[in-house]
Amino acid sequence: MWVNWWGGQQCRPRRTDRPLDEAGVVAAVRRAAERGLTVRPLGSGRSDSTLTLTNDVHVDCSALTGVAAITSDTVRARAGATLASVQAALAPRGRALAPVAHAPLATVAGAIATGTHGGGAGIGSLSDQVVGMRFVDGTGRVRKAGENGDVGELDAVRTGLGALGVVTEVELRTVPATEVEAHEEPVVAEEALAVDGPLDAHRFAAVELHLPSGEALLRWAGPVVDREPEAVPGGPVEALGRVVTRLGHTASAQWSAQRSRPAPRWEGVVTGPPHELLPDPHPVRGGFTEWALPREALADAIRALGAATTARDQEIRRPVEVRTGPAETGWLHPAHGRATAWITVRTHRGDDHGPLFRLVGSVLEGMGGRPHWGGRHDWTAADVAVAYPALPDFLAVRDRLDPDRLFNGDHLEALLGP
Repeated sequence: MWVNWWGGQQCRPRRTDRPLDEAGVVAAVRRAAERGLTVRPLGSGRSDSTLTLTNDVHVDCSALTGVAAITSDTVRARAGATLASVQAALAPRGRALAPVAHAPLATVAGAIATGTHGGGAGIGSLSDQVVGMRFVDGTGRVRKAGENGDVGELDAVRTGLGALGVVTEVELRTVPATEVEAHEEPVVAEEALAVDGPLDAHRFAAVELHLPSGEALLRWAGPVVDREPEAVPGGPVEALGRVVTRLGHTASAQWSAQRSRPAPRWEGVVTGPPHELLPDPHPVRGGFTEWALPREALADAIRALGAATTARDQEIRRPVEVRTGPAETGWLHPAHGRATAWITVRTHRGDDHGPLFRLVGSVLEGMGGRPHWGGRHDWTAADVAVAYPALPDFLAVRDRLDPDRLFNGDHLEALLGP
């Protein structure tokens, strides 16, 4: 029995292969093809979609870890390496991955396949950083996307949903490693969500919003500003006032899990590497649905969501998170072709999230929203065809790389067709 990280998704595959190298992936794919079984690649299970579910074969690449090479501006990481481990390998070289995802234990391949992103109007998702990729296609052949300047194939595989092959290695752009100064402050929701407001002004930014009350908390991070040392109760005093005490280090996980309103995470001025500061130190186990909307529709979408949930008596108990990001070129990336606002609605484990998530989906889809592939949604192939103008190009690449639909599954077939 396979279960995702919080227990909301499970399946019973006939077989789970855990290859130790690329040759093992090839063998697993060819063996499944010979036996007439389908294959679904498996990441860390941090998502909440049904993309990985199968009754046939899981190919678990968790043993394909580590970094293969670091150049002046790129890193080649194996598919099963976690985002945290890649950042750790880059740090001594003075480099970093630009986006900071909420789930640092997600695998590189899984994060790319689902379009996982960070929070920053000018920072693309992990998929957007891909400059090359090695993967095993549906015929058992090793492919190298991007090797011959084939931008089309790269834009297909950079958000591939596991439909085009089993990824073994990814080459990603990197940026100079820097420290940032993180802040959080209560804000007026309308002002925080406005175009050219705080979400667009800072390098990293997110708003947590409690819809029933209208309370909002802005978290943002930017360049470190030197200042006079100051004493912070309960925290150390460092040169230039760079205080690194995190409220998350002392807050109990139980308190964090039960919060229903935006809660402070830091105390005083907090500085450090973005990938260490920005992820939630106490992620709450539960389901989520996330939608990517045109940036300019954000404020209207939040108002519509509040009105709809009130009218239907469907209270969103946990804070709604809002982030922004730039347009992307990945053919099936939710931010394809447009500057994007991301709205995330989460529930606690044990909640009946079905009615709420369906309501959220109907409201946000009606405002041009596209679902994050790692979250809950009920989209079909008809919905995808309307929302993604490059879908025919993606399907043409799929026909070439997986002509016999070795990587099919019920959820994938519902999204892309047979």
